[in-house]
Amino acid sequence: MASVLYREKPLNPDDVVDETWFSDSAFCESRKLWYPVSKILAEEAAWRFAKENGIDLVTIHPGVVIGPLLQPTLSTSMEVFAQYAKGAQTYLYDNWYLVDVRDVANAHIEAFELASASGRYCLVETVVHFSEFLKIVHKHYPTPHIPEKCQDDKSFVPKHEISKEKAKALGIDFIPLELSVVDTIESLKEKGFLNV
Repeated sequence: MASVLYREKPLNPDDVVDETWFSDSAFCESRKLWYPVSKILAEEAAWRFAKENGIDLVTIHPGVVIGPLLQPTLSTSMEVFAQYAKGAQTYLYDNWYLVDVRDVANAHIEAFELASASGRYCLVETVVHFSEFLKIVHKHYPTPHIPEKCQDDKSFVPKHEISKEKAKALGIDFIPLELSVVDTIESLKEKGFLNV
């Protein structure tokens, strides 16, 4: 979603972000947001290459990917997730754009196999305030070191939504957030990255 969401105009509660949205590279550069800049440039290069070479390209734009791990190491997103589940006191985000890795994998398969698949696909099961994520963690793993709310006390209401319509056209029936969070924590525990 890094090549979709970043722009100068703040998102409003009634905004519904979809595949027609593009991040503003000039805005990202001015704020030294190099990760989104890299994603913007990579997507632009991919579309340019596809056009020049007659390639039928489809791009998948997931949010923060959570869910069971296959690999023996932690990705950046999973490392952040694990730190928060352990009760980290510094929070990088107020809202999270979360999607299960199994939905991302299925979207890639469907985008490849369905002749009707085209263009861009946003993949976000839900936009959730960080405090809501903590509530889910605390509900299933009520250990005393997990805080029950963010220190900034911001509203729990998501600021906007990400459209699921185009992803549903791929046949994606998103795994619910609570199941993804629990499956992620269980996987982190099984692989020795978390003890809650």
